[in-house]
Amino acid sequence: QVQVAESGGGLVQPGGSLRLSCATSIFTTDSAAIGWFRQAPGKQREAIFCTSSWHANRWYADSVKGRFTLSRDKAKNTVYLQMSSLRPEDTAVYYCATDLDLGCNHKYDFNYWGQGTQVTVSS
Repeated sequence: QVQVAESGGGLVQPGGSLRLSCATSIFTTDSAAIGWFRQAPGKQREAIFCTSSWHANRWYADSVKGRFTLSRDKAKNTVYLQMSSLRPEDTAVYYCATDLDLGCNHKYDFNYWGQGTQVTVSS
């Protein structure tokens, strides 16, 4: 069973930055696809970022493009979602997901999910 663990959420003021971490053992292989999702209260879970297996393509939701970026530390089996210029509408529980041999055209088909981390953007 693949375990996924997010961390780094918290309270931040509008315009601020936050970095989320996601760790899992399968990040050592390039066949691991990575997705970030968020779910705001009363709303459906939405995909905000995906990088496919073998780095074939990368996708960002328009709502975060230019503000959120992904980096990866293979040695630590960890990926980081750097979030900048945060807005109140970014408030949500953020989830990391992963799977093997998955393309971003199937970004809602990830099998392995973390427990989520709360991000609150408020003054």
